[in-house]
Amino acid sequence: MNKKSNILSLSLFIFLALHSGASNAGAAGKTTEYWSNPSALSSPSLDNAYIALQAWKSAITDDPKGILNSWVGPNVCDYKGVFCANSLVAGIDLNHAGLEGTLVKELSLLKDMSLLHLNTNRFSGTIPDTLKDLLALTELDLSNNLFSGPFPTITLQIPNLVYLDLRYNLFSGPIPDQVFNKNLDAILLNNNNFNGPIPQSLTNSPASVINLANNKLTGDIPISFGYSSPRLKEILFLNNQLTGCIPQGIGLWSDLQVFDASFNSLMGHMPDSVSCLEDIEVLNVAHNKLSGELPELVCELKSLMNLSVAYNFFSGFSQECAKLYGRNVGFDFALNCIPGREMQRPEPECDMIPGGSLSCLRIPSLKTISCGTLLRSLDLSNP
Repeated sequence: MNKKSNILSLSLFIFLALHSGASNAGAAGKTTEYWSNPSALSSPSLDNAYIALQAWKSAITDDPKGILNSWVGPNVCDYKGVFCANSLVAGIDLNHAGLEGTLVKELSLLKDMSLLHLNTNRFSGTIPDTLKDLLALTELDLSNNLFSGPFPTITLQIPNLVYLDLRYNLFSGPIPDQVFNKNLDAILLNNNNFNGPIPQSLTNSPASVINLANNKLTGDIPISFGYSSPRLKEILFLNNQLTGCIPQGIGLWSDLQVFDASFNSLMGHMPDSVSCLEDIEVLNVAHNKLSGELPELVCELKSLMNLSVAYNFFSGFSQECAKLYGRNVGFDFALNCIPGREMQRPEPECDMIPGGSLSCLRIPSLKTISCGTLLRSLDLSNP
């Protein structure tokens, strides 16, 4: 799948800068040339980095891969996982190191650090409040660790952060409104224990990727969903406890490529405005309580690679949907209520359609108007 997240280009820029800064050090890519200058050893920035890294090292209780064996002496640019540029610590990448321990307040001394990647370790506890002082930090990846407690709002006080990855931890409680008000390009909160409703501020987010999957979120998808930045490429709501309708405003996200709201309790009809998602590649609403007929225009979407509506209560689909197999599009409609089709629900289950009294906004004359006209009318009608 062709993802266009700005984060990738940002990371590439940083690492190119790091490598170019060390290019005169030989194939090993080390920055030993900095240490030929005695004044570099006494620079305040590197002195602070030494203090910070030694304090952190003392808070790490297990190092199965021996990563920290190189964290000896003042030459911090020679430490494994530490990357320098222009005699400054520009980034730390300890992904998949298996380290066990905690983060320390002294990390705030790394004033020039632009990325901190700690994916797949065993760090636990909470996030130090002092991280808000990392003015240069743009990427924070704490995923696949053992951090716990409420949402670490201190991360939202890091002024220039654009990439926030808290996936696969033990965070719990509500997601604060501020998350979607901050200028983040990637918001990855999946596989925690977050609960409560999705903040209405979701519509304020300028992010290109939002992942809320595998939590315990409840309530409706905000009705104003879609009335925000068109930059969104992927949004995942799957495996929560969401109810209500899929908002009609979904069609406003014209650049959306992945929408997954499977394994919830969403009801009502599939919004007609989904047919405006010209770039959509993966559309998954399986394992919900949706009903009605699958709109023909949804099946006409040219970029579709996978469409799953399985385990719902849909009553039919058009011949256009049947053509998806000829286009090599994955199409799963099993266990619905479609007459004459195999692998459907037993008739008694189809007699009582969940959410039959639920009223969802529909645009029944969609075929006669263009998506541009529809989206403008939705935008004008948004309170």
